[in-house]
Amino acid sequence: MNYIIGAFKPPCDIFVTFADERTRKQVQIKKDNGKTVMVPAFQTLETIAGEVSIAPVPGKRLEHTGVKIELLGQIELYFDRGNFYDFTSIVRELDVPGEIYERKTYPFEFSTVEMPYESYNGTNVRLRYILKVTIGRNYVGSIVESRDFCVRNYSLVPTINNSIKMEVGIEDCLHIEFEYSKSKCHHRKDIFSSGQNKDKEHGA
Repeated sequence: MNYIIGAFKPPCDIFVTFADERTRKQVQIKKDNGKTVMVPAFQTLETIAGEVSIAPVPGKRLEHTGVKIELLGQIELYFDRGNFYDFTSIVRELDVPGEIYERKTYPFEFSTVEMPYESYNGTNVRLRYILKVTIGRNYVGSIVESRDFCVRNYSLVPTINNSIKMEVGIEDCLHIEFEYSKSKCHHRKDIFSSGQNKDKEHGA
């Protein structure tokens, strides 16, 4: 029985770590199995860097046709669960074909990555970002491991926020002046004020 279990066990373990994982903000996401996990959060144009470690089963060698890591932005639709459509795909080659006898670590870096769309997990669609490590092998299936991360983009409040004035009216009869205190709207806290002045008729 142990022999059968060992036959299906992956020939190695793959670990993906982010360079600033301990200090970076973490957010909660839901996995396919329904469980929630904490993942690091990034913004668009940030650099995503870290390390990939591959640890073969002790006493075994791992033959491969190359090792690569991909940064993927993917969309999954409700009516097509399980199939992901890539809208962002960046590849870094980590190793040429060869053999791995003991734990080996590869650094990686994706510089100033454009990630304009935020991570989203809704009823009808899911948008996610992952790092995907693939170890290619001949005659047998490739070994794949992925690591989720989240994208949250925040808009900066402009430092200059001038007031806006607008005037309407009828010549020599009615004059209305609107003044809005800010050029940017901040919900109900902003105040819209108006003043109405009536011109005096000449000779009245």
